[in-house]
This record gives sequence, structure tokens and C-alpha cells, in this order.
Amino acid sequence: MSTNREIHLASRPQGWPTADNFRLVTTEVPTPGPGQIVVRNQFMSVDPYMRGRMNDVKSYVPPFQLDAPLDGGAIGEVVASEAEGLKPGDTVLHGLGWREYALLDAKAARKVDPSLAPVSAYLSVLGMTGLTAYAGLLDVAAMKPGDAVFVSGAAGAVGSMVGQIAKLRGASRVIGSAGSAAKVERLGALGFDAAFDYHDGPVRDSLKAAAPDGIDVYFDNVGSEHLEAAISALNLHGRVAVCGMIAQYNSSEPPAAPRNLALVIGKRLTLRGFLVNDHGHLRDQFVQEMSGWLRDGKISYDETVVDGIENAPEAFLGVLRGENLGKMLVRV
Repeated sequence: MSTNREIHLASRPQGWPTADNFRLVTTEVPTPGPGQIVVRNQFMSVDPYMRGRMNDVKSYVPPFQLDAPLDGGAIGEVVASEAEGLKPGDTVLHGLGWREYALLDAKAARKVDPSLAPVSAYLSVLGMTGLTAYAGLLDVAAMKPGDAVFVSGAAGAVGSMVGQIAKLRGASRVIGSAGSAAKVERLGALGFDAAFDYHDGPVRDSLKAAAPDGIDVYFDNVGSEHLEAAISALNLHGRVAVCGMIAQYNSSEPPAAPRNLALVIGKRLTLRGFLVNDHGHLRDQFVQEMSGWLRDGKISYDETVVDGIENAPEAFLGVLRGENLGKMLVRV
């Protein structure tokens, strides 16, 4: 192949992104220089956090640049190498998705064993997604056996892992919220004790019915009304791991909720935001434990796969609309 297709950011969205904010660009396949490799991407990840990077604002990660390819987690096969330790045919995990061929320094790639699991799993259950769930629940929220746990966005890639890990680590009750009846049914199959569709009524009422004795841990992927409901339901010394707030990513107005933050004082609650990159020290422990659970059939994971780099923008928009079950991936 002599041509390479990439998805560029054509314009910055106002509110909800549209297909017009993206552009498919054809370039030449790059040639590696000293210490570099070229990777033919097989799968790439699309994630909610990427919405924030479409805005030209200072954040914990630099914004995407206009008229340049977007980036994000990807896995693929090395097709050319000018670096020691990596050769054509090796499978590597790296951060230059949104393109068919990626040129990168070898030190920015991590070699993985494709015989241990399907390569896509390194972008989901065995990758950043799984580690986010693991670290957020066990380290940030300090879940302990006997805790009642509530997860929002529970049928998504991270949320579905959080619920299952909580059960495996001895939670007394795990409750999830999701956006459709089919997703609620899936949560039951994954071992959640209770689940509800947040479209069916106020989240506060649904959560109270699902957890009449309250909750001890809330893993937040949504924010807004879900966070407000969780604050009301949390028991004394409850903990919140704030992973994401997808409910307000596309909003141009400040969120109306939560309106009950004063309860944080009397209940002595802990609300803590986190980034998975701050928890790299847990990676080896996570991989060992998660690999064992997978091997023993104790944990399941879902993937929603969209084919073709040209369809990556629509896959990303689908994540923001909640159309994915588990991890949304693009088969490049």
C-alpha cells in the first residue's frame, strides 16, 4: 500500500459534534527514520474524553489541532522498523489512532502478545478501559467487601467492568444505570444485582428503589442528575470516583445538577476525580488479576465494532449518543 487515510479535525464543534467537523484525508504511507516504526493499525478506540479535545481550551490533555489527524488508542502490526527491539510482524499498542498507518517513535509503542487474547482486548478489558475501572473502583473509591456500589453508564466499556469487578471483590450490592431496556437486560446477565433505564423516570427515584439501604460507592461516568441522585443515596463516609461526565460534554450551558452538594459536609463524603495515567503503578497487578478472571470465565466484556477508518467519526458520535454496548472500536 502506498496511500494512507487519516481523519482530520476540520472545524471545532459548537455543542454536539457533527460529521462536518471531520475530514477524510489521503496521504502517503510514512517512512520510518532512526528509532521509528510504522504501524498498520488494526483497531482504534473512540472515547467520550475525545469530545473535550475538540475544543480549543486548556485541559489535562492537549486539544486536537485543526487540519491535522486526531489521535487516540490504537493497536496494530509493525510493517517497517528502524528501531531495535521491534520488527515487522510485531503487534504494538500505541496512541496514534484515527489513521490507517501510524509513524511513531518506538519508545511510544508497547509490544503485546496477540496469542494471549484477541488484539482488540488490549484496547478494552486488558487496556486503558479495564485499568480505569480497576483503579477507579479499588484505589480512588477504595471499595471494600460489603460496600454497595452504584455505577452510571454501566453498560459502557468502563462501567460494565466496574460492576463486575465490584462483585468479584465482594460488593454487597451492585446497581447500574443505562440508556435502554436492552442494556439493562445485559447488566443483569453480567451479574448486576439491579439496573434501571434512566429514561424511565427521575434517577433519584430509580436509585432509591434499587438501593433502599443506600450506597457506599458511586462510580460516576455521567455527572449531572446521576451525581445528584448518588449524593442523596450515599451513606455516611461514602466515596465517589469521578471518571467522566458525559451528560454535559456537549452542553453549552452550565449543568443544573447537582443541587445538593451541601450534603457532602454532613455525610462526610469524598468526591475525587481521577485520570487513569496517574495509576500506572497498578498496571501489573491489574493485568495479572484481570487475566486470571478472563481465563476462569469470571468476567465478560462487550465490544461494538464499526468497520472502516472512514466511519470513525460516526462511531465516535455513536459513543456520545450512547449507541455502544461495551467498548466502541473501529476496525481500521
